Amino acid sequence: MAKKLFIETLGCAMNVRDSEHMIAELNQKEHYELTTEASEADLIVINTCSVREKPVHKLFSELGVFNKLKKNSAKIGVTGCTASHLGEEIIKRAPYVNFVLGARNVSKITDVLHRDKAVETEISYDESEFAFKEFRSSPYKSFINISIGCDKQCTFCIVPHNRGEEISIPANLIIDEAYRSVERGAREVFLLGQNVNNYGRRFSGSHPKMNFTQLLRDISAIEGLERIRFTSPHPLHMDDAFIEEFATNPKICKSMHVPLQSGSTAILQQMKRGYSKEWFLNRIDTLRALAPNAFISTDIIVAFPGESDADFADTMAVVEHVKFDQIFSFKYSPRPHTEAEHYDNIVEATIASERLRHLQDVQDAILDEKSRHYVGQRYRVYFEELRQDGYVAGRSDNNLAIRVKGSEEILGTFAEVEITQSARLSQIGEIVVA
Repeated sequence: MAKKLFIETLGCAMNVRDSEHMIAELNQKEHYELTTEASEADLIVINTCSVREKPVHKLFSELGVFNKLKKNSAKIGVTGCTASHLGEEIIKRAPYVNFVLGARNVSKITDVLHRDKAVETEISYDESEFAFKEFRSSPYKSFINISIGCDKQCTFCIVPHNRGEEISIPANLIIDEAYRSVERGAREVFLLGQNVNNYGRRFSGSHPKMNFTQLLRDISAIEGLERIRFTSPHPLHMDDAFIEEFATNPKICKSMHVPLQSGSTAILQQMKRGYSKEWFLNRIDTLRALAPNAFISTDIIVAFPGESDADFADTMAVVEHVKFDQIFSFKYSPRPHTEAEHYDNIVEATIASERLRHLQDVQDAILDEKSRHYVGQRYRVYFEELRQDGYVAGRSDNNLAIRVKGSEEILGTFAEVEITQSARLSQIGEIVVA
């Protein structure tokens, strides 16, 4: 009988892709098959995220649950970003954990599996040209890493400490992976990197010079590929050529996640983001002028140390001006191994909560206004998810999440859909029959 693998993936799309890599390696080299029941697994892996609030507490809470559920013979492994910065501490606090594998060491999964109490968290380890085995969570779209690590030094962010310096994956490997995905039936690729539009700054070997705009052009030349998405571009590297390619290339989906973090230039300087409020607004206005229907989402941190009422007002001014289609918003919370962890001028908790609530209330009102205009509009939808309630879900080119009544036979297909019901972040429609 094949051994059973249960894997819980926390956090971002890059973690999803890391989990896919581990699943593929374990399946093809160790003959593990996936299970959705932790209690029947021979190996339980928690692929962790360290960005959101209280990641360490969440990890050890999850470990306690899985330790009670697991078979006596089952192994438990901790991987990902929290594994990177805690390392051996995980095994000290949870001695039943069999191995710890950092976010920059994914390719070592079949090695640490056979070394009890193994800890591999080297952030300088280079996996940029490692030939991972093949596994996809969805046959309809493909996540593809284009770089690993991050060279930015944002004072609130632990990612560089966990994932190391930024290295771009050679373009030929990326394009080959996209070709293989299309050959297996995917019509959409999703390019992943901490700062995708910084692509090409550094390779680990000798490779032709290439930037992200050219990479987009080369990938879009793949026959049979209909859609390209990516996350996340850095506002600092949004030059005119990149914005024009985004707006005019018909294969690039007109949705972009552009992390703002704060609308205050003073706070952006404290965060070491490298741009000003004015720069951000100029880039978004330029983008909207060329692609007026583009879906623009962002991240915002409220109550960063030292944030005044005036600073927060600047953030709200940006929100009101841009009218983002989605905001991922958070109260600042310190992360270990970051510069801001040692900052004074902590914003009072009640003020932080009030600011977050106000931001979210304003954003809800913006989304309510936007959603009223969706009803009666038609969008070309790529269907990729079967829902239990008799619906099939997909996304429009500009990233609207849309459901229609249907069955699995329309998965992996495109159809024109007219919106009949609209909510803030979810639309219901009907397929328009020609």
